[in-house]
Amino acid sequence: MTQPLTRGGTPWEPRYLDSIDPESCIGCGRCFKVCGRDVMTLVGINDDDEVVSLEDEDEEVERKVMMVVHPENCIGCDACSRVCGKNCQTHVAA
Repeated sequence: MTQPLTRGGTPWEPRYLDSIDPESCIGCGRCFKVCGRDVMTLVGINDDDEVVSLEDEDEEVERKVMMVVHPENCIGCDACSRVCGKNCQTHVAA
């Protein structure tokens, strides 16, 4: 298999989103906005550090964070990490 190339002819290797660190993520949603592949979603974290749905009105949400929900949809473009001001994402090579 040949190395994928950019339009300009330079070698390119996809880097797939593997995880998001919930301790450093601030839930700003920038990564979500640039991803058109439904790879991640915004979730709530309660006082017990448990993930809760933002749609459940009975749950108290302490803070919001992004979470990888469909890693299989990632195409490795790395756009999400380029807009992340907290550098909280881990990417892996193919």
